[in-house]
Amino acid sequence: MDLVNHLEGRLLFAVPKKGRLQQAALDLLAGSDIQFRRDHRLDIALVKNHPIALVFLPAADIPTFVGEGRVDLGITGRDQICEHEAVTPPTEDTGAEEVLDLGFGSCQLQVQVPKNGPYKEPKDLIGRNISTSFAGLSTKYFEALEAQYAGAATGDSITSKQLRTKIKYLGGSVEAACALGVADGIVDLVESGETMKAAGLEAIDTVVESKAVLIRSKHPSNPELVDKIAGRIKGVIAAQRYVTCTYNIPRKLLPTATKITPGKRAPTVTALDEPNWVAVNVMVEKVKIATVMDDLASCGAEDILVGNIANSR
Repeated sequence: MDLVNHLEGRLLFAVPKKGRLQQAALDLLAGSDIQFRRDHRLDIALVKNHPIALVFLPAADIPTFVGEGRVDLGITGRDQICEHEAVTPPTEDTGAEEVLDLGFGSCQLQVQVPKNGPYKEPKDLIGRNISTSFAGLSTKYFEALEAQYAGAATGDSITSKQLRTKIKYLGGSVEAACALGVADGIVDLVESGETMKAAGLEAIDTVVESKAVLIRSKHPSNPELVDKIAGRIKGVIAAQRYVTCTYNIPRKLLPTATKITPGKRAPTVTALDEPNWVAVNVMVEKVKIATVMDDLASCGAEDILVGNIANSR
């Protein structure tokens, strides 16, 4: 009852409690000025400067609480959303809406087999044992393969029982399933691929491409606050992705320079006291800035300066 009273009137925001997405999610909250103190081993933290309660949950559970429960916002992986929808298809009233691609946590849900084993294509695994933490997606994937293979097969040599792939759920250590004799192949998340290689596995197909995303309930308790927090997070992501670039250039060379630096929307151009020169201020993707500076210098720009962006809207 105390917990219910504490949460009454607060927007509920689900955050991964551990794993690969947690720290980046916490950094987004800090950049969005969501101030909280989480007591040791507690999975709920009240935000000090907004009527928000943070709920720390396993990433796999967040689509359920946002799509079917009282939670208004959540950060999780797109793979987890797809898995939830494979098991519980969304309706007009249930299911989560994707608000924003957060740009971190890139990975792939892939079909993997022993590198030196007999299985080289996904169809080779039809009727075999598959271990995974994504039972819903894996079932849909192999059901589609089975239907395709059955449609192409002729004669009575292949029975429906032989076509039925066996999906076995494992909560962890999926990559060890083949080596330990539990599975012929697995469906598991791959980030760098180091774990896959260490387990003697190779990927033969991709089921889902995934990144971290911000999701919202279809019926949020406070839509205005949901939009405000989503806008802040979007601003933090833009600040992380872009830098500002300022340079001076002769006006006659401006068309060439603006092709190099078109900006997020458009560059800001200001006339200088020196005749026929302008100053340009523009946002450039951080990963491209070194090449952009080289190209600007080559086309005649001078005084090229780059600055970090602390935040944006």
